[in-house]
Amino acid sequence: MKLLAIIFILIIFAILLVIISIGQMRSAGINVKDFWSFIKANENLDSLYRFAKKYDQMSPQEQIIYLSEAEKLFDAFDKIPQTVWEDEYNKYSEILDTYRDIKVMRWNEAQEYALTKSKVKIKPKEIKIENE
Repeated sequence: MKLLAIIFILIIFAILLVIISIGQMRSAGINVKDFWSFIKANENLDSLYRFAKKYDQMSPQEQIIYLSEAEKLFDAFDKIPQTVWEDEYNKYSEILDTYRDIKVMRWNEAQEYALTKSKVKIKPKEIKIENE
């Protein structure tokens, strides 16, 4: 009977802790869903950080995957106040810099490709020499 009472008290205590933490998140202006996506993105932060260190060695497919994963990470981190994740700011900043570098590199490649495709061949005008 005592064991059952202890288990019941522990369950009530755990429920109260969850309710209090949800209240704290809401008072900080954070939705539970946004906080959960932040936790998932924070798990991916380290792997993206490792990729950010070697982005110049990535294939185009890996760059596309990196860009999409980084965008998900940025969306999740934007919904949470910076004070919550300020310890991870250096990693976030490195990922953001790599994201920008890849975007600029891909944009330059697209512009070069567009310029090479849109070359117009100019034919010289035929000059007729009339004999007098």
